[in-house]
Amino acid sequence: MNTAAEVLDLAPVVPVVALDDVAHAVPLAEALLRGGIRTIEVTLRTPAGLPAIERIAAEVPEMVAGAGTITEPGQAKRAADAGARYLVTPGTTDRLLDDIDASGVPYLAGAGTVSEAMRLAERGATAMKFFPAEPSGGVPFLKAIAGPLPDLKFCPTGGISPQTAPNYLALPNVGCVGGSWLAPKDLLAAGDWARIEQLAREAAALRSPQG
Repeated sequence: MNTAAEVLDLAPVVPVVALDDVAHAVPLAEALLRGGIRTIEVTLRTPAGLPAIERIAAEVPEMVAGAGTITEPGQAKRAADAGARYLVTPGTTDRLLDDIDASGVPYLAGAGTVSEAMRLAERGATAMKFFPAEPSGGVPFLKAIAGPLPDLKFCPTGGISPQTAPNYLALPNVGCVGGSWLAPKDLLAAGDWARIEQLAREAAALRSPQG
């Protein structure tokens, strides 16, 4: 994984997961892989986040594990040391971007406005996260900025469902979407890996008409 643009090509849907139990990390990654999803964004919102990334990187190396909810300096290096192959932020500050740049790991920085997207582009980013997607204007917003910002591609995340995901994936400036529905907390708690595999298979079938 050398560039952020490559992250957008890993799967049509990137599972965004907040794990409460490190023991769920490996079976979850294996279930997603069986369903055809070969990446996972493990958020750092819980204490299990970093050790879960470490487990996945060590035991399921074919799964591309990313670290999400990078919000403060220092987290990027810890995530990279744990084995994260890309980083995701909900938003951006200069201090945070400098820290992430120093990690050497590809990242999808969060943008929710035209100015934020342009600011990231000034720093050389051509792939970024659009967050929170639905509250920030959703599909109409991304359609509107495709003209003035034709070189940028996005991974919209936030409020997207299996029903609305195809609308995003049909846009030429969307490479993938982020979704939490692939590994909901009730299925994780129940260890229902078969159902998660089925959800992954359905998500893997969501392809952009352009792609």
